[in-house]
Amino acid sequence: MSGQAGRPQLTPQLCFSSATLRDFLRLSRSSLDDSISQQLNALVRPAGQGFDPASTSQLGPRRLGHIIDSRSCAAFKEKILFPTWQARSDVLNYCAVVATSPDPDDPDTTLREAETERDRQRIVDERLDPYSGRFFPREPRTEILTNLIRQERAIENIVRRRTWATIQERCGEGTSEWEAAFHAWAKKSWVPRAS
Repeated sequence: MSGQAGRPQLTPQLCFSSATLRDFLRLSRSSLDDSISQQLNALVRPAGQGFDPASTSQLGPRRLGHIIDSRSCAAFKEKILFPTWQARSDVLNYCAVVATSPDPDDPDTTLREAETERDRQRIVDERLDPYSGRFFPREPRTEILTNLIRQERAIENIVRRRTWATIQERCGEGTSEWEAAFHAWAKKSWVPRAS
């Protein structure tokens, strides 16, 4: 029951490579959140109780009525779920900082400046061509990254809410929201990092 995708090295190149960033998030989500039912099923040990022949007497899906042991659920959340979520949060937070920082290494800066200069020199007669006044400058990569981070955070919120609902159902958890449980874990397990 791995659940944790390898944490990438936090560099601006990771953030500006949207394919790499999305691949990390997709792999991490698919290895844990998308397979949360299977992950939780692995916590139940029906073989220890023996095979129940009555389990095959019904045709069709059965409702999983068994609640998973609270110690197993707590260990799963502490050792697998929350650390995986924290790794994704760390990457998204780091990339959000990169997106709001100056970007002197943007390779498209010169190209954008040339396009803007050409646009200023254009003669626009909207009576002849109503679309001639349109100009769509190339976005700086920091703006593209900002939009990507916003989208991925929205996806992360949906994924975590769905995962938490499954955990609440299967582990018999209370009504706490995932944010409260995650922040309580983060506060409890926070270790100062050397600078």
